[in-house]
Amino acid sequence: QRVEIDRLKRVYENSARFGIPADLAERIEDIALAEGIDAHVAFGLVRAESEFNRRAVSRVGAVGLTQLMPSTARYFKAGVNREGLYDRDTNLRIGFRYLRTLVVKYNGNMELALLAYNRGPERVDQLLRSGNDPNNGYVAMVLGKGKRARW
Repeated sequence: QRVEIDRLKRVYENSARFGIPADLAERIEDIALAEGIDAHVAFGLVRAESEFNRRAVSRVGAVGLTQLMPSTARYFKAGVNREGLYDRDTNLRIGFRYLRTLVVKYNGNMELALLAYNRGPERVDQLLRSGNDPNNGYVAMVLGKGKRARW
């Protein structure tokens, strides 16, 4: 019972903090947990990617709350189409699952995983191989001011 009370308290606090409906805060929290992503990171990712707008579309065609490219989404859920990515739960689940695969790829380094989420893993790998810093400010935007990637 205490665990559920703590969860509901976090949902309420995040709803108020980000100015979003409680049901959205609840789904971000629950799906992030189910996909192995820290809730703080999950809220920061959704804020940075779409400002919590499930109908957001980027200039390059990324869609929804976590700004997924349809081709990336299909890798994680066969048959999902562009319209399906506007579904809140589908988008959150695939976006957080994608981030989790990047965390694994980068041996638990959340900062590199976030940069790869934003820039693409190929670009991040290319920059690292050439000795360049892949940091473009995205990590600080997701995790909050003062966070600096260290590799």
